[in-house]
Amino acid sequence: MEALVPIEVIEGKILLIRGQKVMMSTHLAELYGVETRVLNQAVKRNINRFPEDFMFQLNDFEADQLVSQNVIPHRKYFGGSLPYAFTEQGVAMLSSVLNSKRAVQVNIAIMRAFVKLREMLAGNKNLARKLEQMEKKYDAQFKVVFDAIRQLMASPEPKRRKIGF
Repeated sequence: MEALVPIEVIEGKILLIRGQKVMMSTHLAELYGVETRVLNQAVKRNINRFPEDFMFQLNDFEADQLVSQNVIPHRKYFGGSLPYAFTEQGVAMLSSVLNSKRAVQVNIAIMRAFVKLREMLAGNKNLARKLEQMEKKYDAQFKVVFDAIRQLMASPEPKRRKIGF
């Protein structure tokens, strides 16, 4: 069965804010095929299902950071109010609040994207631990090799676009 939304699209919408992997209400509404205000109204009608570890509202500084990092084009993108950020648990709870086939299918795809990211991070940690064990086992002559492997494992710095012409 072909995914309703490609996992790569979903992965690109998972952000790290306040040390948590989250998705913005604006992005979720887009994926679910509803207006952001409709999503927000459904959440507010069921606010008892969304404790702070499931959802939080961004502050002005965080919203400005999203604009400056080109995650969103402009603060007007939020429609006049600060957006909500949903953790993995909050996204899962959304499927019970938004009762549509599309919401359920999109939620399944989103959960798979979160799991894939978690597996990738765990795999990287395991690789780093094994590399450290090997480094202890072998002498300094392989230090250059281990350093090169560590550089390959490090995530590249995002390239900034030049401003102007």
